[in-house]
Amino acid sequence: MTNITNEDCMELMSRYPDNHFELAIVDPPYGIDLANMNMGLGKAKKSSKAKNRKWKPKDWDKTPPNKKYFKELFRVSVHQIIWGGNYFDLPPCYGYVVWDKEIPKGLSFADCEIAWYSFKKAAKIYKYSTYNDKKNKFHPTQKPIALYEWLLMNYAKEGDKILDTHLGSGSIAIACHNLGFDLTACEIDKEYFDAAMKRLEQHKSQQRLF
Repeated sequence: MTNITNEDCMELMSRYPDNHFELAIVDPPYGIDLANMNMGLGKAKKSSKAKNRKWKPKDWDKTPPNKKYFKELFRVSVHQIIWGGNYFDLPPCYGYVVWDKEIPKGLSFADCEIAWYSFKKAAKIYKYSTYNDKKNKFHPTQKPIALYEWLLMNYAKEGDKILDTHLGSGSIAIACHNLGFDLTACEIDKEYFDAAMKRLEQHKSQQRLF
């Protein structure tokens, strides 16, 4: 079952009791303006490839979530996997998940992304090239479906209810659909919400054809 809404995540979480979700997998804004930033320079810079991108520059990534967000997130979920955890003031954790993006040598983009998690498990590295899904990318921080499937297979149990407070491109929705997990999610940006829902429905339609 999938319940995805176009709303603020604080409104969504306020409707649920403590520990309602077994696992929250979230990718909130890091507060470093990834959509417009040339990584490594510290200032926004126009790229010669910008005109070929499928997304518009927006201000959503300039402000990270506040303490109230994390308090609610920890209230409604038993376990959490938080992308960009190295940017936030979070409790000490046992380990991290590291996504090795297999970036070709010589490029200035980050080689990996880090997720904080609440599990008492050793740190793990997942290797998957960010270029595998480049042609289908419409969100500046879009993560691969395969990455979310790997997270679900390694950190979720059958029957777990999954929460995502920042749906973005909807990759997690497709992963949950593929693996049979119940997902509750929201996306505050109407344009991204519509695009993510269209992507999910197209994926379901393709599966029905086969």
